Amino acid sequence: MSQRRPSSARWLQEHREDPYVLAARREGYRSRAAYKLLELQTFPKEHYRQGSDRGLLIQPGMTLVDLGAAPGGWTQVASRLVAPQGRVVAVDLLPMDPVAGAEVILGDFLEEGVLQQVAERLGGSGLAHVILSDMAPNMSGIPCVDQARGEVLAESAFQFAQERLHPGGSLVLKIFQGSSFHAIVGHARQLFERVKLVKPRASRDRSAEHYLLGLGFHR
Repeated sequence: MSQRRPSSARWLQEHREDPYVLAARREGYRSRAAYKLLELQTFPKEHYRQGSDRGLLIQPGMTLVDLGAAPGGWTQVASRLVAPQGRVVAVDLLPMDPVAGAEVILGDFLEEGVLQQVAERLGGSGLAHVILSDMAPNMSGIPCVDQARGEVLAESAFQFAQERLHPGGSLVLKIFQGSSFHAIVGHARQLFERVKLVKPRASRDRSAEHYLLGLGFHR
């Protein structure tokens, strides 16, 4: 039997002791990422007048799409926040266990057939008030390759938003520090009235990830 590398052992130990991992197990979330979205939920407040009902990212009754949703931590949070009359559509290439209050679609969210399924599940105009994307590329360890893969995912999310986001709607997008970071932010500023970059407390310190909040989508 091969021995576990020291770096793997350290990661496992850190994972076991991670307060967000422990909280997720205790509170029934599928991943520690749930706490990133719970924190991001409150960040738009500073962009609106005190007392505005637009102070939260996700509100009851909204329609929402979660891209790259598996294993479903963000879908769980979103479904609870839009309840009781909102709708959540979760899309991923990977199979995902059902989430109460959400519709799960297996497939590529840029394929025409999947886009049509999303529109049907959203109902009405077929548009979402909020689009979430916590997608990350499969890391190769080669910075230029990983940056290119991350940029493709970001551009795919922008393309989907232009198809399925309500005017005035919001996008939450995971992006990574690197050569394409400013280009992605620049593209977001062409599509949204306000763009904010956030690193939630639940993001590990060593991670290069940030979350881009695009508020006030304009077609």
